Amino acid sequence: MLQGTGSDVGKSLLVAGLCRAFTRRGLAVRPFKPQNMSNNAAVTADGAEIGRAQALQARACGVPPDRHMNPVLLKPQSQIGAQVVVQGRMCDSVPAEAYHKLKPKLLPKVLESFAQLAETADLILVEGAGSPAEVNLRRGDIANMGFAQAAGVPVLLVGDIDRGGVIAQLVGT
Repeated sequence: MLQGTGSDVGKSLLVAGLCRAFTRRGLAVRPFKPQNMSNNAAVTADGAEIGRAQALQARACGVPPDRHMNPVLLKPQSQIGAQVVVQGRMCDSVPAEAYHKLKPKLLPKVLESFAQLAETADLILVEGAGSPAEVNLRRGDIANMGFAQAAGVPVLLVGDIDRGGVIAQLVGT
């Protein structure tokens, strides 16, 4: 699992590159992002919505996008609320506070999707969301260490040297 020191440090593109590299080595690779926040959704062949980055990563693997590659997609609707898409289908629209209470109930669906992908993959490249150091998001986490611990996957940390202070960001995270 690739987790980052923050948002926009290159996790999505790095996962896409690794998807392509391992696919070219003959492995059956699948991308996975437990929870994504984006209004830029891609539509799968069966009409499910997933994050556009996971669709790009699927393309790098040479496979069609699948609802299980991004089981929880949050589509912001306001400064404090979002539409919750679970396994490709709209589930609810909730304010942020309500979503934090909902997250622990979504972990079984996230793990179900991960297991579904594992059935057809030699390697699953998992992308975290934002940073695991965001203490306000740790409780009930399904996007970073909460998922990594539940699924038993190792974690690599990604930082962006162009932002300045990357060593402090890595140590702090």
